[in-house]
Amino acid sequence: MTTEWGEPVLTRFPDDPRDRLRAWDASDEYLLAHLAERRVPLSGAVVVLGDRWGALVTALAAHRPTQLTDSYLGREATRANLARGGVEPGAVRLLTTQDPPPERIDVLLVRVPKSLALLEDQLLRLAPAVHEGTVVVGTGMVKEIHTSTLAVFERVLGPTRTSLAKKKARLIFCTPDPARPRPANPWPLSYRLPDGIGPVSGRTVVNHAGVFCADRLDIGTRFFLQHLPDAGARKVVDLGCGNGVVGTAVALAAPGAEVLFTDESFQAVASAEATYRASGAGGNAEFRVGDGLAGVPDDSVDLVLNNPPFHSHQATTDGTAWRMFSGARRALRPGGELWVVGNRHLGYHVKLRRLFGNSELVAGDPKFVILRAVKR
Repeated sequence: MTTEWGEPVLTRFPDDPRDRLRAWDASDEYLLAHLAERRVPLSGAVVVLGDRWGALVTALAAHRPTQLTDSYLGREATRANLARGGVEPGAVRLLTTQDPPPERIDVLLVRVPKSLALLEDQLLRLAPAVHEGTVVVGTGMVKEIHTSTLAVFERVLGPTRTSLAKKKARLIFCTPDPARPRPANPWPLSYRLPDGIGPVSGRTVVNHAGVFCADRLDIGTRFFLQHLPDAGARKVVDLGCGNGVVGTAVALAAPGAEVLFTDESFQAVASAEATYRASGAGGNAEFRVGDGLAGVPDDSVDLVLNNPPFHSHQATTDGTAWRMFSGARRALRPGGELWVVGNRHLGYHVKLRRLFGNSELVAGDPKFVILRAVKR
């Protein structure tokens, strides 16, 4: 990527040569070009919110920025990109959306996230650190920036306007008004689950901002909950756990089970732990932010439950599902099972047969299928 500050070589994480998706896009380039052309002062505390693969903080590393991200994969990509560029450890401060926010922000750069709720939550958390002289610039592709996006900036921070589009990207300019009354932060959000979905019926779900279907139970998970296997006293993984409803259902139905909740989203794992605690489930549970089943020993798991995403930010890809399935096969004991729920049209049975040599249809409806694969 060519910038005023050099030409960093950037990759996503994990760095898979088969993955042809770039680690930056036109919105990153537009923001960096704006900072250079307008000679925006990058002194003081520079904070970058939502930097997807570290393109912005890697380019601006000389200004010792702080990165705030919800993505474990994005954070690890940032570490790798900084190291590749010879940036000394500690030059960029890496924080998650669950960490205490910085106390002062002089420059706030925002890569607009896919989730409007996450944008709202994070701007509300950062607002006390923003002052009258803070430079606030957002960036995103045109399809990611809507009237509602601008309204969030305006409601939380101050008057907001947009730039002209360039290469299908747009900038957001916000003038902070510290005297403006701010709304209370509605996140995390809690709601009661409906009846008829097994052990979690009527239990409370806790969702931090940005978690999929934060205000209701999504129909795929509802279908999965109605067909879960008997976990018994086994080691179970809720892989890509989201708000943890599936793993919590297992823990309630089988108190002797060991349940690992894992997701690459810091917001999701915090939600899963809060949901589990609110359910009153006993037993042995672990909550881990990471890259799928990386770090889980080979042949150590009895059952993996998975509702894989088929988007990486705005890109549609089956790469995430493929890595989840591959990780499950490695971690499962012989005879261990992977249960997957997914949209019927995604054809996950083909991937499972390639990896496991088998795939059985457990249940299906016009939209979803639940598949079972056994490690031989």
